[in-house]
Amino acid sequence: MIPYKQLSLADIYCECENILETDKPKFLSLLEEHINLDEIIPPSFYYHFHSWTGRPREYPLRGFLWALVIQKIFAIPRDELLLVFLNYSKELREFCGFDKVPDASKITRFKQDFLADLQSVFERLVDMTEPICQIIDAAKADMTIFDSSGIEAYVTENNPKFADRLIRQVKAYVKSMNLDKSYDPYKIAYSRMPTCAHANPEIKQQYINSHFCYAYKFGLVTNGLGIVRHIEFYDKDFFAAHPEIVLEKKSDSPDEDKSAHDVKLVVPTLQNFFRVHPLLTPKTFLGDAAFDAIQIYKDLLSGGTFGENRHFAKAYIPLNNARLENPDYTINEHGIPCCPNNPKFPMKPESSTSHLRCGLPTFKFVCPMMKSVKHDDGKFRRKTFCDNPCTSSKCGRMVYIYPEKDLRAYPGTIRGTADWDKTYKIRTAVERSISHFKDSFGLAHRRSQNPKTLRADLILAGIAQLFTVLLADKLHRRDLFRSVKSLVVA
Repeated sequence: MIPYKQLSLADIYCECENILETDKPKFLSLLEEHINLDEIIPPSFYYHFHSWTGRPREYPLRGFLWALVIQKIFAIPRDELLLVFLNYSKELREFCGFDKVPDASKITRFKQDFLADLQSVFERLVDMTEPICQIIDAAKADMTIFDSSGIEAYVTENNPKFADRLIRQVKAYVKSMNLDKSYDPYKIAYSRMPTCAHANPEIKQQYINSHFCYAYKFGLVTNGLGIVRHIEFYDKDFFAAHPEIVLEKKSDSPDEDKSAHDVKLVVPTLQNFFRVHPLLTPKTFLGDAAFDAIQIYKDLLSGGTFGENRHFAKAYIPLNNARLENPDYTINEHGIPCCPNNPKFPMKPESSTSHLRCGLPTFKFVCPMMKSVKHDDGKFRRKTFCDNPCTSSKCGRMVYIYPEKDLRAYPGTIRGTADWDKTYKIRTAVERSISHFKDSFGLAHRRSQNPKTLRADLILAGIAQLFTVLLADKLHRRDLFRSVKSLVVA
């Protein structure tokens, strides 16, 4: 006889509830289980959100935040498309806590009205993820990398026809006036382009990834792992807070304009970074050759610029075309002293520990022909095997360099060594993060002219990346901190 069981209404409800829970997408289940927004959202954000109108909100704060973060993770370029996903996905709508789907205007107003609160969420996540970064790789977490870029805005000046029309006009003028070949129509066209978009003066002309565009410029600070630590927005408020930055009129070279502009931005950006996160103490800075300026090295490696006793110990910045010089020794292009008898023969670097009572660091270089030889007493002693020695010392010539005398030549480390090459390759982490923000998080395809909206989208992209780091830590798969897709599959 087949046994049977009569189902009650409660049993049917429980069975349906279990089906809904087990049928929920794995990604949403992971977020729901491991990410606690109550620990991330500051109380001031809740207070500001609920005191804005003086009456209960129709849509919850958590719902807006979850929806916008998921939009970045899934690279949904437009808010209208996000609302389509919410309308057709019951699981996503319930996960966000929406009884009904808000319209696009409410999404935009949320970004603009609560921009400062979104910034506070991002800054809180930076502090929460710092211990995780130290666990993943302490050496890379101790690095600071800076680079600037821009989010292209949806303006007329970004239409390719705009630049083509101007170039054709200049070419026609050069031809009609019978000017010689020294007149470059492209340089002339660049100098005649407006410095900002007509729709919004905050959208400036930029030269990004070898092409002209009108974009909202920002600076990104990451560690050696490529995890974002700070986002700076170069708007009128930033320049008002830093009156020492003098913006000069653009020249005929877009590359030189970008380099000169970035040199003025790096130190103020790092000052803001350390002021927001006083407990972070990175010791290694990595930057491109645009920062190869004497004053930059002094600001980075000397105390006082970023607060009392706060400075970097090493700065990995390649040299630009300017040569290094030393009045006491012949040095090569990397700042390494050369043999007095052969200027093309660099000396060998040894330990960089200081033997001075004052504790100042020194770099030691020894004769390139010196070797350690074992003697009859079993001890190793230095001996030079040079056929034409430049000194009477048996171990050959030794040179001590004092970096504080020339921080550009010796920025806390020795150029041209294997350690320099290995460390400087890590600088590409910030470029990969910028590309990840634009492509994987959909910032490159945003169709907006409002600087507040573009700024909120960039902050939300940073929040989405830090959510991935938190999720990787909770799942004990810290090696997969770069990709949510890998965490879902794992």
